[in-house]
Amino acid sequence: MSIESELLEKINGKKAKVGIIGLGYVGLPLVLRFAEEGFDVLGFDIDSDKTEKMNRGESYLLHFDSERIAALVNSGRLSATTDFLRLGECDCLLICVPTPLTKQREPDTSYVLKTAAGIAATLRKGQLIILESTTYPGTTEELLLPLLEEGGLRCGEDFFMAFSPEREDPSRTDFNLKTTPKVVGGHTGRCLVLAEALYDSIVDKTIPLSDTKTAEATKLFENIFRSVNIALVNELKMIFEKMGIDIWEVIGAASTKPFGFMPFYPGPGLGGHCIPIDPFYLTWKAREFEVPTRFIELAGEINAFMPHYVVSKVSDALNEHGKSLKGSRVLILGVAYKKDVDDMRESPSIRLIELLGEKGSLVDYNDPCVPVFPRLRSHDIHLKSVELSAENIAAYDAVVIATDHSVYDYDWIVEHSGLVIDTRNTTKDVKKNRERIVKA
Repeated sequence: MSIESELLEKINGKKAKVGIIGLGYVGLPLVLRFAEEGFDVLGFDIDSDKTEKMNRGESYLLHFDSERIAALVNSGRLSATTDFLRLGECDCLLICVPTPLTKQREPDTSYVLKTAAGIAATLRKGQLIILESTTYPGTTEELLLPLLEEGGLRCGEDFFMAFSPEREDPSRTDFNLKTTPKVVGGHTGRCLVLAEALYDSIVDKTIPLSDTKTAEATKLFENIFRSVNIALVNELKMIFEKMGIDIWEVIGAASTKPFGFMPFYPGPGLGGHCIPIDPFYLTWKAREFEVPTRFIELAGEINAFMPHYVVSKVSDALNEHGKSLKGSRVLILGVAYKKDVDDMRESPSIRLIELLGEKGSLVDYNDPCVPVFPRLRSHDIHLKSVELSAENIAAYDAVVIATDHSVYDYDWIVEHSGLVIDTRNTTKDVKKNRERIVKA
């Protein structure tokens, strides 16, 4: 039996051992899905806190129940480790590590490279390596392939390699990992067959593509599409505000058209790992081919400007109340990048807090999903969520609604606040004290 046939038989029989490298918002859902489908799963992470909690059956992400993890750990199908020398135990390895940007807005592939080096050190015949981390077209072939072939094994013959971009959207209820189609691109036809078979075991539908570059480009296109449209609606918000037109009413009206329109909504900036970052992976790669990416870069500039716009609206609103931004107490409601999650990656609230602090404001935050400001790679903020009591909220000169968590009572917030700056249109149905509300 060939190496390929042997691995395919293991995958189809759910006898293949699956290793997930990186146990964050992308890796954890994969760990759980594979284990729930009967695979033996080993999770890898450099953060011992995550691996220890997983091994105790405890959740460390808000929207995953500890009971779900504990059941799989107790079944013997799920465990986690910080020992990367155990990578060789796994038949299939999925890379789910961060791919951030540098301060110069260039791709930081250091996490991918370190992971690939670790895999290369233990690589054996018959392994399938899949990159899920979002990156620029060509990464799998240009970075991973040379590292993995350094030891003499050949991809497509001795081991196999593919790219399948993550499509996670934390807290979403209408789609999940199982029901969201999975795009897959293989380095060779054999690689694609194996990767497709692996994902077929945990998702309802796989979408096979011609190669890894096409799969990498697909993920970037998805998020550039969103980035550009969000930038458009953010720009329109600023234009319409000057004209005395409510952008939210415009969007609602336009959404009644049954064809040719898709609604996007403005906000205080972009958040999450994908949309604020992915477009710049393509603009960076495009320079190699001397192709300008003005449209993508302009969208990035508009979206990056939005926290500054919100701060200007706070300043103007305070000025109307006879107060300056400097010395004023400002409360940020919500620091997660989207509602009802504890995900802080690239949250616009981070920049809001920094900008307000630079202007001399005394800034606090409240977020029921984020009790303590986490350690972040590029930011140094030491804050804890303050209690949201009537007495507390009334003590602030301005309250900025930055994340529209479902648990917030917006009528109550407006009632007890002297000034509310609403960046998410959450107060649209508030009837009383509307003179206290400023849309931003």
